[in-house]
Amino acid sequence: MKDQPHCNPEDVIVIDRKKGERTMMQDIGTVFWRDWIVLYRRIGAFILSRMVAPVLYLVAFGWGMGRSIQVSQGSYMDFIVPGILALNSMNISFNSVGGPLHTGRLYHKTLEEYLVAPISSLSFVLGKIAAGVVRGLISSVIIVALAWLFGAKVAVNGMFILILMLNCIVFSALGFVVAMLIDSHEDMGNFSTYVLLPMSFLCATFFSTDKLPAVVRWLLELLPLTHASAALRAITYGGEPAGVSWLVLGSYAVILLGVSVWTMEKVRE
Repeated sequence: MKDQPHCNPEDVIVIDRKKGERTMMQDIGTVFWRDWIVLYRRIGAFILSRMVAPVLYLVAFGWGMGRSIQVSQGSYMDFIVPGILALNSMNISFNSVGGPLHTGRLYHKTLEEYLVAPISSLSFVLGKIAAGVVRGLISSVIIVALAWLFGAKVAVNGMFILILMLNCIVFSALGFVVAMLIDSHEDMGNFSTYVLLPMSFLCATFFSTDKLPAVVRWLLELLPLTHASAALRAITYGGEPAGVSWLVLGSYAVILLGVSVWTMEKVRE
């Protein structure tokens, strides 16, 4: 009888680990692909709808009010474009994940399909957040193109894209958490009104926070959108984002990702 081939137990462990990693990536890709197909089928309407608000901001604040405003770094148009990018990526990422997930969980019951599927909570969360990030980045590309047409200067580089991605991750994860915890459509709207809307105008998007009272400025410094706006603006003016901006955005991303997985696990129980 021929000798059986020798098998190293450590090799088996490595193979199993690689197989597990591949399966997790496939699960993430499956969740992402489903959302991508939905977006692909209506990409034209998505692009056109995402052009409306930025054009209004650029015309009203850039061409209109901006002509009478001077900032030390340059034109007001150059000043507000990073803020508009941060603001828009926040809204698109949050609504792209929060809206469909909330509706699917409470009304269409599509979340139940994922609950019975053999995928982990982490894979589902990462797939959904990846879809929100892609939508946020697509809308950001549209704004950058419009800003160039309006004559604004936008310095897009690796750090710029990374900050945008971090901002999209933070608010996609926030949308996931809110959609899993809030149990009514009205309360979902209230969250946007009481949380996202104030951030939209106060977090250094359209004006510097330097002239605000110290207490208000300190509170705004705790919010991720403030640091996203400041970081994108610093890069646009040829500098680098402050270390605290990286820390705040990274911390929010990690914490909200963890809470997202926790909320998914609670639903599975």
